[in-house]
Amino acid sequence: MAKKWYVVWRGRVPGVYDAWDAARAQVEGYPNAAYKSFTSEAEALAAFAAGDAHTAAQQTRAALPPKVRTGYAVDAALSSADGLMFYRCVRIADGVEIFRHGPFPDATNNIGEFLAIVDALRWLTARADRSPVFTDSNNAILWVAHAHCATRLPRTANNDALFARIAEAERWLMETPYCNAVLKWRTDLWGENPADFGRK
Repeated sequence: MAKKWYVVWRGRVPGVYDAWDAARAQVEGYPNAAYKSFTSEAEALAAFAAGDAHTAAQQTRAALPPKVRTGYAVDAALSSADGLMFYRCVRIADGVEIFRHGPFPDATNNIGEFLAIVDALRWLTARADRSPVFTDSNNAILWVAHAHCATRLPRTANNDALFARIAEAERWLMETPYCNAVLKWRTDLWGENPADFGRK
């Protein structure tokens, strides 16, 4: 995994941190904490100097190609502390969260990415919106293209509801035509995925 830097605008000790554990110590349990991860130290320092998360996010979005700004981003996060998975979708143009689902026990990030893409496609299709959907996961892109979540995760009593959700997503992909491109988020060019949970 590529090295990341973490900016804490509002936390116990605001600043730029080169490890998630150090940044997390500043924001966990802190009211209205504001923080974000970046892929380079220079980008993190510039974002911290901008003064707050909202300003930094606006600057990041303004630098994106126009076709990217019109899309939606999805991401999933698996907590190392309790093994729970969440996934969400945000509108890239303004960072507004469209949906967030979870927690799901006994899950994987790739399953979360797959379900996030399908839920985003369903949401967009219901609104006749042909905007693209961006994800970090190559596996999830392939699974959506084949309308099959090819996970090797064992089905258990704890994740039975998750597998039911997977089956429903696969059925929707098989039965419903959609016109949205599902594309890889280019972190190397565009920075952190706007839907990133910041849990690294």
